[in-house]
Amino acid sequence: MALEPPAGDERSLLMTFVLKPLPYGKTALSPTISATTMELHYEKHHRGYVEKLNKLTAGTAMSLLPLERVVETAWGDPNSAGIFNNAAQVWNHDFFWQSMSPTGGVRSIDRLAGRIDTAFGSYGAFERKFVESAVAQFGSGWIWLVADAGQLKIMTTGDALTPIVLGLRPLVTCDLWEHAYYLDYQSDREKYVRAFLARLVNWEFAVEQMAMGEARQPERAPV
Repeated sequence: MALEPPAGDERSLLMTFVLKPLPYGKTALSPTISATTMELHYEKHHRGYVEKLNKLTAGTAMSLLPLERVVETAWGDPNSAGIFNNAAQVWNHDFFWQSMSPTGGVRSIDRLAGRIDTAFGSYGAFERKFVESAVAQFGSGWIWLVADAGQLKIMTTGDALTPIVLGLRPLVTCDLWEHAYYLDYQSDREKYVRAFLARLVNWEFAVEQMAMGEARQPERAPV
């Protein structure tokens, strides 16, 4: 059911959703991701989702909700499909920028290495599955490392779908839409994803997300 704006609430007319600043400069991930790709991806695609979301929610109660709540509210509502797609893409991109770091990659995995080994057997096994899953994703979408009831899993989602509406805790993501890599890697998605893992993935961010998720777990009732 569509939400109605509170009567007389002028905040519903404001441009509520904003393009968050990047956590690093547009040249910081080069040469793995070029400044040209960052400019196009951030300023055109990400900004475009933010602007479209503001237009779609202007004058409605949706404009008063936090972004994550908009994603959850619009999910599964055929009348809010446009809102969901744009809100989820804003959320996914915000998360994607945080999932990378100029000092990331394999060298930063120490604090999560034990959990990776437990879930996948070894970092090498994790990497193979992550790359294979990314390459196998048909069309546009995302690949994620998520926590599912404390267990690490790899999953892909199509188009704008995000794990937060599936009851999962995202830890890191890599954008598999062609605009994320085509200028730098052409159609070689595998090379792009391998470069993401080797040099960019922000494992410190993943650790933070996992800790936040575990902190929100309800305590078990005493036996």
